Amino acid sequence: ALYIKTEGLVEDFDDIKNIVVKKLSNGTPLLIRDVADVKLGNATRYGAMTFNGTTQVSGAVVMMLKGANSNEVIKNIKERIAQIQKTLPEGVIIDPFIDRTKMVNNAISTVSKNLAEGALIVVFVLVLFLGNFRAGFLVASIIPLSMLFAIILMNLFGVSGNLMSLGALDFGLIVDGAVIIVEAVMHQLSKRKEFAQLNKLSQIEMDSEVKKSATKMMNSAVFGQIIILMVYLPIFSLQGIEGKMFKPMAQTVAFALAGAFILSLTYIPMMSSLVLSKKLKHKATFSDKMMYRLEKVYQRNLIKTLNHKKKVLASVVVLFAFAIFLLTRLGGEFIPSLPEGDFAVDTRVLSGSNLNTSIEAASKASKILLEKFPEVKKVVTRTGISEVPTDPMPVEASDMMIILKDRKNWTSAKTYEELESKMSKSLEDIPGVSFGFQYPVAMRFNELISGSRQDVVCKIYGENLDTLAAYAEHLGNICKTVEGSTGLYVEAVTGMPQIIIKYNRTAIAQYGLNISDVNNVINAAFAGKSSGLVYEGEKRFDLVVRLSGKQRKEVDDVNNLLITTPKGTQIPLQHLAEVKIEDGYSQIQRENFQRRIMVGFNVRGRDVQSIVNELQEKVEHQIKLSPGYFIAYGGAFENLNAAKQRLFIAVPVSLLLIFLLLYFAFNSIKQSLLIYTAIPLSAIGGIMALSIRDIPFSISAGVGFIALFGVAVLNGIVLIAEFNALKKEGLNDIKHIVITGTKTRLRPVLMTALVASLGFLPMAISHGEGAEVQRPLATVVIGGLLVATLLTLFVLPILYIMFNRKIFIPKKTISATSVIVVMLMASLFQANAQKPILLKNATDTALKNNLLVKNERLRSDYQKLLIQTNKNIAHTNFTTEFGQINSAYVDIKFGVAQTINFPKVYASQKALLTAEWKNSLLNVSIKESSLKKQVAQVFYNLLYLQEKKKLLESTDTVFAEFLRKSTLRFNTGESNLLEKTTAENQRGQIALQLAEIKQDIEILQKQFQLLLNTETVLMPDENDKELKIFSITDSSLLTTHPAIQLYKQEQETATALTQVEKNKLLPELTLGYNIMGMKGSGSDNKTYNSVPRFHSVQIGLGISIFNNSQKAKINAAKLNEEIVQHEYELNLKTFENNFKIALTQYQKFSTAVQYYKTVALKNAETITLTANKQFVNGDINYLEWVILMNQVVTIHNNYIDALFNKNNAATELNYFYNK
Repeated sequence: ALYIKTEGLVEDFDDIKNIVVKKLSNGTPLLIRDVADVKLGNATRYGAMTFNGTTQVSGAVVMMLKGANSNEVIKNIKERIAQIQKTLPEGVIIDPFIDRTKMVNNAISTVSKNLAEGALIVVFVLVLFLGNFRAGFLVASIIPLSMLFAIILMNLFGVSGNLMSLGALDFGLIVDGAVIIVEAVMHQLSKRKEFAQLNKLSQIEMDSEVKKSATKMMNSAVFGQIIILMVYLPIFSLQGIEGKMFKPMAQTVAFALAGAFILSLTYIPMMSSLVLSKKLKHKATFSDKMMYRLEKVYQRNLIKTLNHKKKVLASVVVLFAFAIFLLTRLGGEFIPSLPEGDFAVDTRVLSGSNLNTSIEAASKASKILLEKFPEVKKVVTRTGISEVPTDPMPVEASDMMIILKDRKNWTSAKTYEELESKMSKSLEDIPGVSFGFQYPVAMRFNELISGSRQDVVCKIYGENLDTLAAYAEHLGNICKTVEGSTGLYVEAVTGMPQIIIKYNRTAIAQYGLNISDVNNVINAAFAGKSSGLVYEGEKRFDLVVRLSGKQRKEVDDVNNLLITTPKGTQIPLQHLAEVKIEDGYSQIQRENFQRRIMVGFNVRGRDVQSIVNELQEKVEHQIKLSPGYFIAYGGAFENLNAAKQRLFIAVPVSLLLIFLLLYFAFNSIKQSLLIYTAIPLSAIGGIMALSIRDIPFSISAGVGFIALFGVAVLNGIVLIAEFNALKKEGLNDIKHIVITGTKTRLRPVLMTALVASLGFLPMAISHGEGAEVQRPLATVVIGGLLVATLLTLFVLPILYIMFNRKIFIPKKTISATSVIVVMLMASLFQANAQKPILLKNATDTALKNNLLVKNERLRSDYQKLLIQTNKNIAHTNFTTEFGQINSAYVDIKFGVAQTINFPKVYASQKALLTAEWKNSLLNVSIKESSLKKQVAQVFYNLLYLQEKKKLLESTDTVFAEFLRKSTLRFNTGESNLLEKTTAENQRGQIALQLAEIKQDIEILQKQFQLLLNTETVLMPDENDKELKIFSITDSSLLTTHPAIQLYKQEQETATALTQVEKNKLLPELTLGYNIMGMKGSGSDNKTYNSVPRFHSVQIGLGISIFNNSQKAKINAAKLNEEIVQHEYELNLKTFENNFKIALTQYQKFSTAVQYYKTVALKNAETITLTANKQFVNGDINYLEWVILMNQVVTIHNNYIDALFNKNNAATELNYFYNK
């Protein structure tokens, strides 16, 4: 049997050309070659790639599966590329341009360097303080063992080693527990009296001493490390991007701390007994001498501090309030940007541009960068959509990857920011193209998170695309005015030129066609339509039918396209439809089922939060959105807010865990509260460190605060544990316990603080790749620990003494100590109510609360209600007549009558009442304007007195020192009594002036409270030192002042009053109606009974005959109009004259203030420095020094006076402008 196989596939051009299309009527076959050209063609190109400006390249992106190890993936890719390279034709090479290995290696190198340097610093501090190499290296041996423990657990839990997981490791934290135990052992061996005569211990004695010392301090070491470990647990609650970034860090630190905890319980006591020398040295080491000096200085200052408890605690509260104030000014960002070693540039040409325009722009940019910047290794640009559309973009958008050389080889710039700025400036020469610089991974993350590549994204939601585009353009213009915004991108939705075909359905139906058939013809003619496949080996090619290139160039080609009807006739498309070019929508974006448009920009030189806050404020004032339209802010700002919400939960949980563990450790709420005070103290240092280094608050800094709180309480635990131990030993004098305990534990307190803080020092000052993420965390911990340790050594003893005083206090009385502790335990992220107040806020409060203004508003309401009284119609008159009216019979008559004024009277009365109401409204405005002026005057009077008080206090400090020195010189015989008496007299005068100013301030405060109608004691905010005026020359605004407007309104009131008096001469109308019942016979010879049946109507007219009195009133009213007119003119001139006087005063005092700022104050500083130096050196005597210092005080005093006068003049000007 044989199989039959037919081969009908086309193999070359001739086969295709000879395919029969149809058979003509004469029998001749019509072939493809008769009606078409057959040739090789290209598919429509939607993307391109350029390499250093050339287009003869193809590119690919390799994506890693979620959860895979990037190091292994990249390694496998490189191996596979090497294999593929061998199979490629000669001249074709594979050249990777973005390789994450570079960034990862740089970051890991930075982390490794920081860890190594941190370890060396920790070892140095340990040896320095312990004074024993064995003890120092024993404690330091915890570091590699804990790291080994951590690495084992990282492998078990699948945590990879990277910048984030290793970035927060601090070997100082790891060794804290070991420091406490080893130092206790060393202290026991060197200080015990029993060992004073011994030179060497036996192993049994050594074991016993180590056991005693370790047991004594084990509670502190164990709970200290548990607290540090527990505070990291809330970090596991972080979700989203911040969770993925910081959870590995918390895991790694927890693993290392767990290892250190286990080693401190087991390894350290055992090795202390084994390794530490059993030979007792009774000679003081360098460390002992150093500690002796430190203890001496500390004890002296501690005793001074204990004698001024209230001042110290008040200073701490002020410091804490100041730190909270600084925190509100820090700004915020999500995570500091991490330089990745290369740039990714979001490149955009005008909307509607074709692919060639984008390629040309990319080539020009590549050429400029390669020629001008030797730092650039290569420039690779990817435009539009690739063949496998994993990351589609429009053809007018490109990703330009600038691959840089190592930073050590740079010559054009030293930092990435500087290089970016220079590159951006160079690329500005290319017209019609926008460039937004970022880093490759950061740009991709931004795009995946928020849908945009920029740091900050503003999404405008609404219905109409044209309206959205207009709002986006307006918002983009506002973004340009915000300092720190760069790389602005406004999403284009319009401007895409399109050929629009609008069908004539009647014509299509007439020819028996339908729209689907016509669409198929158009699609095949211009886009091409596959009619089969051509095989070449294993390759397949589409056989596409379409019009030739010459027939697809013009709009007329579309108009003249022939459409075949069912009858076989052909009709041009222009007979079936209207064809024209219009600008259409290039894209329509939706999110959450709503249309939206985006405006994005990158942030440079500022933090994200302050930029967005400024932008939101400007948008609120400059853009009024229609109903249904709203703006959402995303990108890094959205991530920051989400992470903050999590931190607001995580931080309180950390604080609660710390308190619970402290309570478990000491079984005392009172002692737990004492140790807990270290947390706000540490926050002071952390916030101030961020402020000094100008680092905004970020999630990295937030995690640093969480870590800081756990470490900060360790020193408090050590001190309180020692105080309790001394109590158990029988000491009862609290002050003696504090002094002895702090002296004993000073060494471990300083050691734990320094190793923990200095271990972070390399991270804080590093400038390597990836250091930006570590820097905020390290800065917070270093600043917080140093300040917390300093304050704890002085504040904690004070609070311990105050808490343990045996003073009976009434139950209803709250002690000052409790108040201070409660204030210190307040939320670290919320400040208490602030006493200072800005002038604007004070003015708003006064306008809202002031009783005089409220009363004037009520008068206005009263006048408004009086308008309804304009129709004061007289009482209605009801009458009854009963008697013999018509005959001898008794008749009855009922009547009603009403008198009314002429209608014009009521209209004029309403006009008068309305004018009086307007007067009352202007009176309200006058009261408000006057109140604003009074508030400003009292405000700046208070500021003036505050500045005077500060000047006197600083002067008092100078003369107090002068008095001390004069007294000392007099006692030693170096000076005479006159110098000492002069110093006493100078200081006495200052004290008297200070007392007077304090009383004046108290008086003004009462007046300030009265104006604002508040019980709260308020003081002016010192940030409002100078009052800004509304205008300086525009006197035309004076006529709009309520006082001038009132004089104008009084003219209208006088005119209305005259009209009312004139209208009173008009006649009065009287209308009446009567109904009567009469008995008897009428003229019609009929007899009527008493049933009412007779009616009558009465109409009367009241005319003013004796009207001399009313005419006199009219004449008086006219005269009053003239009086009011003259008063208006007089007051206007007076007002203008007073304005000119105030303006001249303001200009005069402004010149004076400027002189003091630029010249006099600087001269005063020079005089102070020179006088002090010459007085110390003996070049001038005390009398000359006093004269010079008085001159300095006079300069400062005159400056304060000039500023006060300037503010008063500005207050007057603003009153004239009603501002």
